[in-house]
Amino acid sequence: MTRSRFSRRHLLALGGAAFAGGLAGPAAAQDFTGDIAGERNLSSEPHRRNTQSFRTVQWQDHFDSLRNGAILCDVASRALHFWSEDESQYLVYPTSVPMSEEFTRRGRTEIVLLRRDPIWIPTPGMRERDPSLPERVEAGPENPLGTRAMNLGWTFYRIHGIDNPAKVGRMASNGCFGLFNHHVEYLFEQVKIGTQVVVI
Repeated sequence: MTRSRFSRRHLLALGGAAFAGGLAGPAAAQDFTGDIAGERNLSSEPHRRNTQSFRTVQWQDHFDSLRNGAILCDVASRALHFWSEDESQYLVYPTSVPMSEEFTRRGRTEIVLLRRDPIWIPTPGMRERDPSLPERVEAGPENPLGTRAMNLGWTFYRIHGIDNPAKVGRMASNGCFGLFNHHVEYLFEQVKIGTQVVVI
């Protein structure tokens, strides 16, 4: 009996590379069932874990209701989950996460401000650690907040776009959660002031 040209390991590696390429490409993200923009058909059964260590979660495990919609930022799996108030959408996006526990804040908060093409002003702590940082960066491709920013109820914490796509999926932030710009632009249109946020 001849040995197959592709081992199981090769097939898993090829599948993982194809999946990762789909997340990082310019097209809308795919979720567990392959639907566009991370939108899942809620009647289908999702996989429990994929090659990027995303976890599917139930909103009921973290929220009492979906009033105003709900966002779960999962530091361990480096993913952001969103449920719409009417449960018609469940989005899952890869995200950058805080670079260490020192910069990580967990708990319950909400969206308090929505900003298109935001201006970035480094926090006092960031400027103390790196005095070479500019005082502010106007909207544009060099802006660390990308094309959209959603301020959380905690001072200096945000969900936002990104200037460097290589940061997504990595421990790379000073406390915020950074998404690909095309993902944050779509999410921005689904949330509102008062959307619930939980960081775990």
